[in-house]
Amino acid sequence: MKKGDVLENVHIETMAAEGKCVARVDGLVVFLKGGAPGDVVDAQVTRKKKNFLEARVTRVAQVSDRRAQPFCSHFGTCGGCTWQHIQYETQLHYKQQQVRDNLERIGGLSLPEIKPIIGSAQTRFYRNKLDFTFTHSEWLTWESLQSGKAKGPGLGFHVPKMFDKVFDVEECHLQPGPSNDIRLALKETALKMGIPFFDLRSQQGFLRTVTIRTSTSGETMVILQVTQNKMEWTGPLLQMLADRFPQLTSINYVVNNKRNDTFHDLAVATWKGNPYITEQMPKPSGEGMLHFRVGPKSFYQTNPGQAHELYKVAWQLAGLSGKELVYDLYTGTGTIANFLAADAKKVIGLEYVADAIEDAKVNSQINKITNTEFFAGDIKDLLDDSFLNTHGRPDVIITDPPRAGMHEDVCKMILKAEPQRIVYVSCNPATQARDLKILSEKYEIIAIQPVDMFPHTTHVENVVSLTLIGNQ
Repeated sequence: MKKGDVLENVHIETMAAEGKCVARVDGLVVFLKGGAPGDVVDAQVTRKKKNFLEARVTRVAQVSDRRAQPFCSHFGTCGGCTWQHIQYETQLHYKQQQVRDNLERIGGLSLPEIKPIIGSAQTRFYRNKLDFTFTHSEWLTWESLQSGKAKGPGLGFHVPKMFDKVFDVEECHLQPGPSNDIRLALKETALKMGIPFFDLRSQQGFLRTVTIRTSTSGETMVILQVTQNKMEWTGPLLQMLADRFPQLTSINYVVNNKRNDTFHDLAVATWKGNPYITEQMPKPSGEGMLHFRVGPKSFYQTNPGQAHELYKVAWQLAGLSGKELVYDLYTGTGTIANFLAADAKKVIGLEYVADAIEDAKVNSQINKITNTEFFAGDIKDLLDDSFLNTHGRPDVIITDPPRAGMHEDVCKMILKAEPQRIVYVSCNPATQARDLKILSEKYEIIAIQPVDMFPHTTHVENVVSLTLIGNQ
């Protein structure tokens, strides 16, 4: 058996990491792309290793009852909703399994019963932020090329694992309106004006990216990235958006002539409206709303409806009585800290991004929350004996680190601080399992709650509650 060979009538058994399916052929494990559990398929071998094969599905001979009809015309090209061909209940099943597998295999942990995963009420149009890239020459599928379609400028998403290839998006099902209409209007107007789209290889052209942010309060932000401060092009484009989309409350642009599209280190010019939009979220008590200002550089959970469910889980597992000093590690713009504040004596938020800390302070002010305090710095350096002695040892620690998890020094400092309870919110159960293994020196896991933040993807959020051994 070698690369290029076709495997016939392969029965797909289950799902594995990164959304790949698993089958067995002649005693070898086969990882397949493009299948669903229960399918019987033909597949072409793309890679051969000593103990396994990798293959891609070329024909579905027998359709599984766990399959779903993909709803997007870009399915198979786009790297976004890679599980939309699998029924949502099946997706949730395998996400729950992913959590268990990571905690058991990587962490080697003794686990309580894992609570059923909380699915997302919205499985389409749930995101509040999308980034689109301009390209001087769109990437076309083989079928499009065969049909005689000519390449032209495009505005869309990167092809997975191809930094310089961008396909033109006709319609995206991830973000609510007016996202699709804004993108199409920008492309149409820029083409009519003859404004050059960016060439990622030669680093030439004017229009780079556009970011669209929407909010549950009905506000919308646009951030247009260009390579030069050339207002004879930028001005008319932004004015067109203001005229066609009166619901836009924040119109911004960034001049970026770097070799990458990140703009956290660049100035953002607000052309019209406010330099922020406002998100809203019900308080955990259910009485009243919290409001959060979201600037062009701010992080806010991209599924706002499900973020409320996630934060409610953290709030419930924290078990606050109003007397606790809470540390909120990796606080970002202070959303969790402000969400919990009414039920704590004090919440101290730590975050390495200084701009986010300023947003967190503003969010406390606009919600009239007076028992929070925020500090910026690398958390492995910030959280030390001096910090604990100055601000007090926490009764409860909430931690919500990035995908890489917590630095080992942070885990060791948490062990030294010995809070009574830890609530660990993670977007990567693999690194969470690694950190929990360190914390298991003094802590016992008492609750596990997976939450699906990103339907039709392989990603899963997981919340784990720990208690100091001997504290029960």
